[in-house]
Amino acid sequence: MCRAVSVVGYWDCPAPFMRIISAVTSLPRHYYPQAVLLEAFRRHWGKRLDRFEVLERLHAATGVDGRYLALPMEAYPLKNWGDANNFWIETAIELGQQAICRAMQETGIAPRDIGAFFFVSITGVASPSIEGRLINRMSLSPRMKRIPIFGLGCVAGAAGLARAADYVKAFPNEVALLLSVELCSLTIQEDDLSVANLISTGLFGDGAAAVLVSGGEHEGPEGPRIVATRSVFYPNTEYVMGWDISEKGFRIVLSRDVPDVVLENLGRDVDEFLADNELARSDIGSWVIHTGGPKVLEATAAALGIRNGELDASWECLRRTGNLSSASVLFVLEEVMKNRRPDAGTWGILAAMGPGFCSELLLLKW
Repeated sequence: MCRAVSVVGYWDCPAPFMRIISAVTSLPRHYYPQAVLLEAFRRHWGKRLDRFEVLERLHAATGVDGRYLALPMEAYPLKNWGDANNFWIETAIELGQQAICRAMQETGIAPRDIGAFFFVSITGVASPSIEGRLINRMSLSPRMKRIPIFGLGCVAGAAGLARAADYVKAFPNEVALLLSVELCSLTIQEDDLSVANLISTGLFGDGAAAVLVSGGEHEGPEGPRIVATRSVFYPNTEYVMGWDISEKGFRIVLSRDVPDVVLENLGRDVDEFLADNELARSDIGSWVIHTGGPKVLEATAAALGIRNGELDASWECLRRTGNLSSASVLFVLEEVMKNRRPDAGTWGILAAMGPGFCSELLLLKW
């Protein structure tokens, strides 16, 4: 409640806060070790690649043990983009429902408590969008606000979380739902022998994550508070990451400059963000960072000056599932919340970077 004070027109109100009360992931049932996937690419590309050992080295360098795929390996390559997108819709609904059900069950949140549904993905398109289809399928509230977000790529998990926090800051008695579904295997271009596509075939996997964010007036489970958020856009960096879209679907754009952009910008952005909240890097005891890939994680550690295992959760998630684009940082969040939870009162940073090029930062207090 706000309390009136002597200054005319001024209201003394407690600062609103937002909590992450659940982070739950869901994976397809089709899992393949990296060696099995590499052998499949050998059968498909072996005669067209002059030096197959180049692909072997690229895959070995990803630090990924294996990946989950939306479809059985025998179903690839897909005939056309239409088929791939139909499989994306079908699998996104299935994985999304699994993740949301588990998130609601573990928190006791009822459908009527969810005021907004944010959906992020960059690996498929649908209209009605996936969150609308899930509202029907799961009998969620018909008054729920729908916010589908496309195009942010790897940064979208953090950006969606920040936008969910914005929502419950404005509606503190409600809960916002964020769902990320990325099915990267459905975007592979079978005729693209560029280095970017060869790397992506060894790095990216499939998965989904659901996160519930509650406002300060909603009674429910405890979780890390979202104290502040920061979005940073880097002008004239569109070439760094994204898609070229044609009748064949999504063709990956992945510049070798990605680690350099991280090195040049992330440390400065984090320092400015923390300073605006009267903190410094030395105050941060927990780092929830998008998995990216080995070079990106190494650049992140160098940019932030952290070298004592602070990114172990990100490395572990990368090893287990690969890079899941927007879902990756939410997989790391789940890992930290369930298996590496910091002591109460610990300050933390959740961060991701992606197409634009841009970064999204969240200041957490555990």
